[in-house]
Amino acid sequence: MDNPEESQASDYVDKITIPSAFINREFGETLKKALAKGTDQVVVKLDWRESMPHPDERVEYEFWTNSNDECGPRCDEQMSFVKNFRGHAQLLEKGGFTQFTPHYITWYCPEAFLLSKQCKAQCINRGRYCAPDPEQDFDAGYDGKDVVIENLRQLCVHRVANETGQPWVWWDFVTDYHVRCSMKDKKYSRDCAQDIIKSLGLPLDKITKCMGDPEADVENDVLRMEQELQIGHDSRGDVTILPTLVINNVQYRGKLERSAVLKAICAGFKESTEPPVCLNGDIETNECLRSNGGCWEDSKSNITACKDTFRGRLCVCPVVNNVQYQGDGYTSCEAVGPGRCAMDNGGCWSETRDGQTFSGCLDSVLTGCRCPTGFHGDGYQCEDIDECKEKLACSCPECSCKNTWGGFDCKCKDNQLYIKGEDTCIAKNMSRFGWILTLLVLSCVAGAGIAGYLFYKYRLRSYMDSEIMAIMSQYMPLDNHNNEIQPLRQDSTA
Repeated sequence: MDNPEESQASDYVDKITIPSAFINREFGETLKKALAKGTDQVVVKLDWRESMPHPDERVEYEFWTNSNDECGPRCDEQMSFVKNFRGHAQLLEKGGFTQFTPHYITWYCPEAFLLSKQCKAQCINRGRYCAPDPEQDFDAGYDGKDVVIENLRQLCVHRVANETGQPWVWWDFVTDYHVRCSMKDKKYSRDCAQDIIKSLGLPLDKITKCMGDPEADVENDVLRMEQELQIGHDSRGDVTILPTLVINNVQYRGKLERSAVLKAICAGFKESTEPPVCLNGDIETNECLRSNGGCWEDSKSNITACKDTFRGRLCVCPVVNNVQYQGDGYTSCEAVGPGRCAMDNGGCWSETRDGQTFSGCLDSVLTGCRCPTGFHGDGYQCEDIDECKEKLACSCPECSCKNTWGGFDCKCKDNQLYIKGEDTCIAKNMSRFGWILTLLVLSCVAGAGIAGYLFYKYRLRSYMDSEIMAIMSQYMPLDNHNNEIQPLRQDSTA
């Protein structure tokens, strides 16, 4: 699809007027059937979603270009792409979603031609790094070495900007340079470039140091690395034509246009890690909008397990207000963990009557549903228990039971008081004799407690004295008349 001017097979190349691609037989038969109808135009679009490697949440891509703006339609295509894609590129770079690296193709002059007019006009650093003459005229206009020097400057702009944490500034510099320093306006120069560098706030001294001396007979580290990177490795072939775009180490083979390149980059993200720009309706179809993507949803709370991705959709139970839902994502998702009862009552039963609310969701339990006291069921459906009918409470002879929603009301005869814990009735007012009897009993209990404490204290002290004397007798010989055990303290008693 490239038609280099130096091609010797021009007669054959001129006959190729449309791009071509390999397809399998099944897809070919489908196209034939569609074309045979002859009613509508058949449109085929390239889908990069599965052809592009997508190992992780960051896409690395590189763009091989040239600062020369006098190479015809190819140069115009490059600059148009840089200008139109700049916004997306900077947004992706600032968000940490991509890592972009610009590259520039150079070639070297053979040893036998180092002193020739062609090498001197097109190369720097004694023939090590060369570029074609923009006008193909060594006696007029700009030389190839002017292009190499500007390519080197743009590489250093990116390198220095990257060191300052602003690699996206390269897009601003290249766009401004094309507008302000074009060859057509005879402003393709070092002074024009330096004015732009200053306006962007980049350190000019660091960029100058990065470029080195183009006239010196030494290797330039930046350009030497560029020549090494031109050689293909792994799944990527050699870079031989401009422009070339490489995404996740795979050469992009599509139209160099803003939306087409953005789709290819978005295809390089691991599914569900794409940045918001990749989920724009202009470049992908939101499959969650149609039947919720076939995923679980709670229409009442407006919660869905469908997550739109660039490749399609995923059915994953979501996290809502720091509450995790768990399930298969297709038929069920259930809130679990702390705070789950705040999300549609955790999916459990709940009902309010006469200003009183009962729920089957307990904050102290991280999963599942349980009917509260006074109800029976599985927690998702609960019904009131009739404690009176089932004789579960208020069953004493003096009791009168009336069932209520979520409980019961128990009353006692003859103005008695119902004790729920004992399920019995007692009199509210006691006689004087009853009070005296109660006080007497309490006094006896208190006296017995005090007496027990004193007896315990006496026994403990006696035991400790005897133990201490037994230990001391092993180390201190006592007189015969003192062999009897004596108390250690004056207040001790035998």
